[in-house]
Amino acid sequence: MPPMKAFLLVCLTAIMLVTTNARAQGKIDLKAGDTIQSVLAREVGSAVELRMKSGEKIAGKVEKVTDKLVHIAQLRDADFYDAAVEIDDVAAVVVRVRSN
Repeated sequence: MPPMKAFLLVCLTAIMLVTTNARAQGKIDLKAGDTIQSVLAREVGSAVELRMKSGEKIAGKVEKVTDKLVHIAQLRDADFYDAAVEIDDVAAVVVRVRSN
């Protein structure tokens, strides 16, 4: 294999490994007095899955958090849709912290 192709292959492999590891986020850092709202506020820009009190799951990227709502963009399986979800209806926030 010519040296330039080998170098390119090594670079592409390194980029793939870095981006795969970058997808996994840090652990959820719970603090005394935390609420669903404060946890969501720290996850702005991150991919999460919300488990609703009704049992429904809503997954996507946290865009903005207000006193009563969380804006979820890039919904999983509905890329062209966003959602405004009432924070009081959220039972759990699921965050990916490890990759395979």
